Amino acid sequence: MTGTTARRTVVSIAVSAALACSTACTGPGGSDDSGGTTGPSGPTRSTAPSASAVPSSRPPALTGASADALRAVERATGRAGSARVESTTVMGRELSLEAAGALGWDDGLTGTLTITYTGGTTAETMRRLGTTAMEARYLPDAYYARMGDEFAERVGGRHWIKYVYEDLEDLGGGAGAGFADQMRNTTPNQAVKLLLSAGDVRRVGAETTRGRRTTHWSGTVGGATEQTVDIWVDDRNLLVKKVERGRTKTGELTQTAYYSDYGVPVSAARPPTEDTADFKELLASQGS
Repeated sequence: MTGTTARRTVVSIAVSAALACSTACTGPGGSDDSGGTTGPSGPTRSTAPSASAVPSSRPPALTGASADALRAVERATGRAGSARVESTTVMGRELSLEAAGALGWDDGLTGTLTITYTGGTTAETMRRLGTTAMEARYLPDAYYARMGDEFAERVGGRHWIKYVYEDLEDLGGGAGAGFADQMRNTTPNQAVKLLLSAGDVRRVGAETTRGRRTTHWSGTVGGATEQTVDIWVDDRNLLVKKVERGRTKTGELTQTAYYSDYGVPVSAARPPTEDTADFKELLASQGS
C-alpha cells in the first residue's frame, strides 16, 4: 500500500468512526436488514435497534395503568427540554466508550459531549490517529466531531469534521439516513417511546438510583434483533437512568445512561469554518 493510499484509507476510516462513536453515545445504533449498521462509507458491524428506531413488527399498543404511567414520563421528560448526560457504551469487540456533557431537545438535538474511547477495534484506530477523546457538538442541522492533531495534519490542518444531516440522508442506498435520524431524534423520552412498544413491559418496583428514589420499568423490544430496555424514573416522572441491551455481530451491546439537572442551559457553537472539513469533501478526496 502506498503512502497516499494509506492516508486515504485512514481518513476514510476516521470519518466513519467519528460518526459511529457519536451515534453510540446518543443511542446504540440503528440496524439495517442484515443486522449491521451503515456508516457514511458503507456497512459497518453493529447493532440492535436504537431508542429512535421503530421496531419492524409492533405488538398492540400498550394500554392501562402502565401505559398511562409511561406516557406521563414521556411527556414530562420531553417538556424538560435538556439535561446533563453521562453514558457508557460497549459494542462487542468493536467499541467501548464513555461520554459526558449536556444535551437539549427543544428544537432537535443540541449540545456538547466529551467522548472518551476506552476499548475496542474502533478505539484502537482512533488512538493510532492520536485521538483518545473527541468533542462532539450537536446542532439542529449538523453534527461536528473534533479530531486530534495527527488527523488534522492529514487533512490540511483542519480538526473538525462536519456531518450535515441532509447530506447523510442523501447517501446512496440510504446509508446515512439512520445516523441522521438518530442524532436528530434520540432524546431521553425516546427510550420511553420504545418501551411503550414492548409487549411485555412491566413495573419492576421501587429502587434507589444515585441516591434518588426511582421506579424501575423493563421490557423487551423486537425488531432486527431482540433488545431489552430498562428505565428508572423519579417522582417528577423524569428519567434518571436508562439501560439498553442487545446483540451485535461482534458481541453483546450495552448502553447505560444517567440523566440529571433537567432544564440546564445548553449551547453548542459551530466550530471555525477554517478549521472544519465537510465529511463529503473528505470522502470524495479519497477517490481523487
